[in-house]
Amino acid sequence: MSDDREEILISVDVETAGPIPGEYSMLSIGACLVSDPTRTFACELKPINDNAVPEALAVSGLSLDHLARTGLAPADAMSAFATWVQDVTGSAEPVFVGFNAPFDWSFINYYFHRYTGANPFGFTALDIKALWMGITGCRWADTKSSSIARAVETRLVGDHDALHDALYQADLLRLMLAKRDDGERSPTGSTLKCSR
Repeated sequence: MSDDREEILISVDVETAGPIPGEYSMLSIGACLVSDPTRTFACELKPINDNAVPEALAVSGLSLDHLARTGLAPADAMSAFATWVQDVTGSAEPVFVGFNAPFDWSFINYYFHRYTGANPFGFTALDIKALWMGITGCRWADTKSSSIARAVETRLVGDHDALHDALYQADLLRLMLAKRDDGERSPTGSTLKCSR
């Protein structure tokens, strides 16, 4: 891969039945282009087993029984997602963007490798929480989405619907970068402040 390829930022969110891929199912995927949030992808997946953490299901409002009947087979879901990523990026490099990206990326990576053989995002992801910490110099504890949302003044909210959350994340990132680019960060330190 050439270092001069255009990069296309794609905000991705997932809802799952538990904390780790393989042992627990990925239940839904939502994605959008950060630069053009009208270009979206969303799907719900059939569970790969019956394992579930009740609190995880309660947060998303998803049901394993319902998804077993209505969700896409994981191979079909990941093939459709890979096709969408290719369609929106063309020859550019797709960059996975997430809020707590290690969690979402781990499920996407596992499912892509298990069901399609390759992850179009590669082995890296851009984490909005870590980027905010770098831009502002705040503590990790101050990287909650609600704190960032107040600081950048987004009007969107996260609600644990994968597509809604992907759109929310994209908005957070766009606003963070706009504030940084508008000179709210000095060369010697951030003037963007964490909201506690």
